[in-house]
Amino acid sequence: MKIGVSMPATVPGSTAASLLEWARRADAGPFSTLSVIDRLTFQSYEALVMLSAAAAVTKRIRLMTSVLVAPLRDAGLFAKQAATLDQVSGGRLSLGFGVGRREADYRLVSASYHDRGKRFDGQLALMRKIWAGEEVDGVGAIGPKPTQPGGPEVLIGGSSNAVPRRVAEWGDGYIYGSGADPAAARKVYNAVEAAWKGAGRQGKVRFVAGIYCGIGGDADERATAYVRSYYGHSPVAEAMAKAVHTTPERIKDSMKAFADVGLDELLLWPCVPEIEMFDRLAELV
Repeated sequence: MKIGVSMPATVPGSTAASLLEWARRADAGPFSTLSVIDRLTFQSYEALVMLSAAAAVTKRIRLMTSVLVAPLRDAGLFAKQAATLDQVSGGRLSLGFGVGRREADYRLVSASYHDRGKRFDGQLALMRKIWAGEEVDGVGAIGPKPTQPGGPEVLIGGSSNAVPRRVAEWGDGYIYGSGADPAAARKVYNAVEAAWKGAGRQGKVRFVAGIYCGIGGDADERATAYVRSYYGHSPVAEAMAKAVHTTPERIKDSMKAFADVGLDELLLWPCVPEIEMFDRLAELV
């Protein structure tokens, strides 16, 4: 099982300089992937812009959104941006996608919240068409052509009944981001795997998950406070706060538990911004 790490781009106190230092250290260190979480209605950095900046200061590490709320964006423009970033990074881009649960985000971009799943399906189909170099609506192809054949790797998150179908039809894998429950993650993955095989897809469907982390000093208190703030009034806020990993032992236990259910890659999502947190996480890999 590979281990990735996230830039704390949604954590209060992060700066552009510190986030780029995270990227440099991740590229030089033991991690397989550098990810970033997406959020609109929060004091946070925009995900794709941060990955573009990270691409400029890294050479090896894979770059991933974990996850990005696709229906907030225009599919054609985003497909072009993603293809550009895939070119700039030398084919290192992975896109974790979801539909999001915050209606306020949709109001701020004048997008419909209630049909977001249907629009997401259309976006996935259109992006795959664009990345394949096909003509769109008779107006020609949209470039540049991604470095990765067929476009960046697409991982689809969520737990709705539509997730297995979406992965089987348009994705390369499943990303679990609903807390630290390997058994629950495996249950959804089993459904994804069945849909994948039922659709006649070949090879192994990718299996990725993430856990929130905050260890050392007062990091445990700050981490749980951040997660409560991040999820706000959502019904899952308290459950997510309880799922924060505040000791090295708990992180190691989760690494083993996720490895035992067949996870391909575990992402460590830091909940405090200081670079010392990076060093503590790196020591566990």
